Amino acid sequence: MVVRSWIYTSAASKDRGKADILGSEDLMRPPRLILASGSPRRRQLLEQLSLTFEVQPSDVDERLLSGEGPAEAAERLARAKAQHRAEEGCLALGCDTLVLHGDAVLGKPDSARHAAAMLERLSGDEHMVYTGIALASPDRVNSAVEATRVWFRHLSASECVEYAATGEPLDKAGAYGIQGFGAAIVDRIEGDYFNVMGLPIRRLLQLLEAFGWRYAFGSLQPAGRAPDD
Repeated sequence: MVVRSWIYTSAASKDRGKADILGSEDLMRPPRLILASGSPRRRQLLEQLSLTFEVQPSDVDERLLSGEGPAEAAERLARAKAQHRAEEGCLALGCDTLVLHGDAVLGKPDSARHAAAMLERLSGDEHMVYTGIALASPDRVNSAVEATRVWFRHLSASECVEYAATGEPLDKAGAYGIQGFGAAIVDRIEGDYFNVMGLPIRRLLQLLEAFGWRYAFGSLQPAGRAPDD
């Protein structure tokens, strides 16, 4: 499998230049951030934070293990994805999102017909969205799981087919994207909105701090450094 890699640098990041480097060139420069996912939504959220990162999707078997719950599976897969892309001098970010409806774990649909069937199943009911998130260096991995409860409004069979036909549900757990056309089928949520998009930002910031880095609104700074230092 050929894996392509992209580097994203926001305009704000470019303008900062050397101002982002605090003290020692080697010791104080933030690590390279690698997004071990090809998800456009996760890429969008990191860009929204004006962070510089590379995209290197992980090639990991996403099948669930026997008897594995959705939270456990999401965290295990996130850790595996992050560790697969961990390199010296970098932090690799891995994520995995799963949907639980009743006793059934829903991943990504494999066709528009499958997506429509998932949507009919979720119509007028609640489900849970679990996202595992992990940061890894070559010798360490930290991880967490975020859970959000989501309610769908009642959908007709034709609405499910119509939404599935847009193609938006095909690469998403549970067959919908809350940030896109899927916003029209969600009644309400309880918990982290960004978790439903696939990247719980609050958890990401906690994991960065565990590695010694603080989000400074557009850049990463050493966690022990005061904003005015």
